[in-house]
Amino acid sequence: MNRPEAAFSPLTAEHLARWAEVYVRQSCIGQVRRHGESTDLQYQLVEQVVAWGWPRDRIHVVDNDLGQSGTSAEGRKGFQYLLSQIALGRVGLVVSLDASRLARKNSDWHRLLEVCAVFGTLIADGERLYDPRVYGDRMLLGLSGMMSEAELHSLKLRLQNGARNKAKRGELRVALPVGLTRLSHGDVVMNPDEEVQSRLNLVFRKLKELGTGCAVVRYCRREDLLLPARPLRGPAPHDIVWQPATISRVLDILKNPAYAGVYAFGQTVRDPTRRKGGHPHSGIVHLPIDKWDILLHNVYPGYITWEEFLANQARLAENQSCFQKDKSGAPREGQALLQGVLRCGRCGRRMHVRYAGDDGRYPAYICRSAESEYGGSSCQELRGRDLDAEVERLVLEALAPDRVAIALAALEELEQEYASLRQQWQLRLERVQYEAERAKRQYSTVEPENRLVARTLERQWEEKLREVEKVEQEYGTWQRQHRLEMTDEDCRDILALGEDLPKVWYAPSTTLADRKQILRLVIQDVLVDREREKGKVWFQINWQTGASSEHWFVRRLHSYDEHAELEALEQRVRELLAGQKKDGEIAEVLNAEGFRTARYQPFKSVTVYALRKRWGLPAARVNGFYPMRWEDGSYSVPGAASVIGVSPGTIYNWINSGRIQGHRASKGLPWKVVLTEGQIAAQQADRAQKRS
Repeated sequence: MNRPEAAFSPLTAEHLARWAEVYVRQSCIGQVRRHGESTDLQYQLVEQVVAWGWPRDRIHVVDNDLGQSGTSAEGRKGFQYLLSQIALGRVGLVVSLDASRLARKNSDWHRLLEVCAVFGTLIADGERLYDPRVYGDRMLLGLSGMMSEAELHSLKLRLQNGARNKAKRGELRVALPVGLTRLSHGDVVMNPDEEVQSRLNLVFRKLKELGTGCAVVRYCRREDLLLPARPLRGPAPHDIVWQPATISRVLDILKNPAYAGVYAFGQTVRDPTRRKGGHPHSGIVHLPIDKWDILLHNVYPGYITWEEFLANQARLAENQSCFQKDKSGAPREGQALLQGVLRCGRCGRRMHVRYAGDDGRYPAYICRSAESEYGGSSCQELRGRDLDAEVERLVLEALAPDRVAIALAALEELEQEYASLRQQWQLRLERVQYEAERAKRQYSTVEPENRLVARTLERQWEEKLREVEKVEQEYGTWQRQHRLEMTDEDCRDILALGEDLPKVWYAPSTTLADRKQILRLVIQDVLVDREREKGKVWFQINWQTGASSEHWFVRRLHSYDEHAELEALEQRVRELLAGQKKDGEIAEVLNAEGFRTARYQPFKSVTVYALRKRWGLPAARVNGFYPMRWEDGSYSVPGAASVIGVSPGTIYNWINSGRIQGHRASKGLPWKVVLTEGQIAAQQADRAQKRS
């Protein structure tokens, strides 16, 4: 390009006094590496700027964005630097090969035009100079940016349609997980490393056994089992590395459909509303399985079946505690046994758990769906310990017929667990032994005189030998701690323990989460309603077999107003009082007949006394009056008053002041006054002296 004629040139001395910025960009590293001519052509724009009159020391090349896509200004430091320099009034000319080099997005392109127009900066491409303040040039620049974005859209559309068409046949190569390997001719096989296969199978088996991804992570950490990974860095082939178990690594294994032999395409989409500034890979949304674009079965060798994969995804989704989506969540260590499986018998929603007391030892179930959604009152709330105890009793009764099968399954599980862990250790030991042998062969092939290399290989060999020794020691320690040599007596003990399910259930080694997991294997959910009948709780157990059973129990109350058997209780107390029964005797009869207090505790004489006061019932008297003396020789209050010659009120005062001794079985029952002949004579003499 030659220097434009003065009559038509927008160049002025003011432009030449400022900097000229030459912007250089390629869309990806591959283009930078393979399309060197295009990059050189952009650098040659410096010579055109010199021809226009700029001195070389006033020309700046902005090439920070080599290998960066122009679809957005985010992450393009060179483009952002260019905008800032223009806004500071330091730039007189911006040069790029074409508009697509500067921006592939209309919003970024027009932002650049607007800033250039405000500060009087010219724009040039491979053909001519443009002044954004001139209407005709502004229109041409706008059309150029529009065509640049349209070109990108067309390119993307062709590439995406081509990739999708290839993916329909399962021929589009996608990154494989560590458990699969692509051979040189394109076929995909299981990773030939037995330790990799064994560890992946262990992860899938443990999810089925333990139920949650976090439980699998804790198991791997406890047993010191590393997980294989194959970071896709650099050219293939990529090496396998062994890393500590984390929840993200476990979920990457469990959620990858390739392990079920499935070729999947279109599992994610980008949602612009979820993008976060400074995070170019944000806004990615994982679609549900039924919305995946392409799903081809039996393309890869599978570690699990497709049905097992779907069951795993359903279990992982169910572990997310979200009652609005009817997800119960994974069993946790709280005291509430029915956490996540209890439903309100009035509205059908899952009930929340609220804990009270020290360390949350007193759980309560509450339904707040109406309160949270409609602003109404809560459906119901009830204590958890009584309901948990009833459900616990019914579950143990339901499992009682299968106790022998459960014991045998437990014995078999112990043997399988030991064999699995032993295999993991043996494979690990075999790997480090191979690496040590390989280091030995490398050391043996080096020339002895080449000490520069020999010393390094010798040091590597020694490190591998120390690693072998370390693993052997750890394996020996594990064998001593986990030795499984069962005698016939041990087997009989395990079978007896399995038959005694309550003992296993209440054992200190059985955690609260273990009990909840066992309960969920038997029970699907539980419906509860405390308002169906006064003082009672109704609940229905829906078993995993499809059957259901209804049950009732009397709940604990703060007052007798809601007692389930209040009328029958009052009638029975009146009958016993009519039969001249004392409070203690009445309490014994009520307990024997199955009556309980409002707090569902056995009756005591003091409780009967409180009920008599509540109902206005007097205490029972022998033959309708108090005798002079009781069967044990003590005096009644009227009898003592008659013998001494005072009023009964005086006797009561003397008892309260400790002047004479008296006792009674409980509050409300008659007093028994203990008087000897000497005490009677002394009291009579004192009384006569006061009268005289």
